[in-house]
Amino acid sequence: MADIDIPPHILELESAAWAEQQAGALTLETAGAVQTAYREHAAATDGLSRLELEMAVKKQVRQPEDEPAGA
Repeated sequence: MADIDIPPHILELESAAWAEQQAGALTLETAGAVQTAYREHAAATDGLSRLELEMAVKKQVRQPEDEPAGA
């Protein structure tokens, strides 16, 4: 997967959604806000698919590279 320039607000939205999901409290409002941000950013970016963006964001939020294994 190529390096993707991910706006900070999308990372913040996905982080909030991930925290809610982990707590078993994900709301439709939060999930919808994340999906809207993915669609809008992908549409404004030439050649970037929404799915590619979503996968990159989720990987960065859920599996940060700088976190030591087992932490």
